[in-house]
Amino acid sequence: MRVRHFLSALALTTVAAPAQCCSLKMAFEQWPPYIYHDAQARPMGLDFELAKSILKEARCALVVQGELPAARRQILFQQGELDLMLAASETPERRRYARFSAAYRHEMVGLFTTREKLARYRHLNSLAAIQKERVSLLAPRVGWYGETYARALPALERGGRFSTFGNFNQGIRMLDAERAELILGDSAALRYEARQQGVAIAALPLVILRAPVHLMLNAASTSAAELAQINAAIARLEKNGTLAAIRARYGER
Repeated sequence: MRVRHFLSALALTTVAAPAQCCSLKMAFEQWPPYIYHDAQARPMGLDFELAKSILKEARCALVVQGELPAARRQILFQQGELDLMLAASETPERRRYARFSAAYRHEMVGLFTTREKLARYRHLNSLAAIQKERVSLLAPRVGWYGETYARALPALERGGRFSTFGNFNQGIRMLDAERAELILGDSAALRYEARQQGVAIAALPLVILRAPVHLMLNAASTSAAELAQINAAIARLEKNGTLAAIRARYGER
């Protein structure tokens, strides 16, 4: 069975725009507070609301397909089965198969531990120091977390005190179960999941990455003209304060 047949069988949510000029497919992902389902099973969250507003302004329909694991979404995107991914970091490797919008918010990747252990680890000022002191670390299995992390990753993996998790729910559960002393990841997502689970975490002073994020469009299934529409929409919505108001509702400056 072809992948496209599989995807067509999944539940769809379409956010229409007046006088549509394009239609973009994305797979749902459970990544609160950026995208998640509300009590009525409707997609919502910071990134979803920002993308919905941008695409409506650009006169594009957003088609949200069923939930898929992160690694599967990435494969389908590269195969041309999906048109859009949210909150993407622009990298040279991704530019081979994708085009990127202007930035629509910034992300911060940090290091956390449980609150009672913060005093023990707050002196750590680099990933090299974590490796040197043989402090165990949890990190997401997939995703881009900056050049500093990419350069340090091979040594961390060789050190034998490095483990990965598939989603932030799992990551916080692993931290709470003392599978590792530290956890690395998107700061807002880790704080949200820790609150949901009632786990008290605290951030180390070391910030791994603060960088802009973009809408990532499939280069094979979208056009430069569509990207230009989207970038113009982002510029208008930044100028009139629409995107800033959405970010403020989620506590983002």
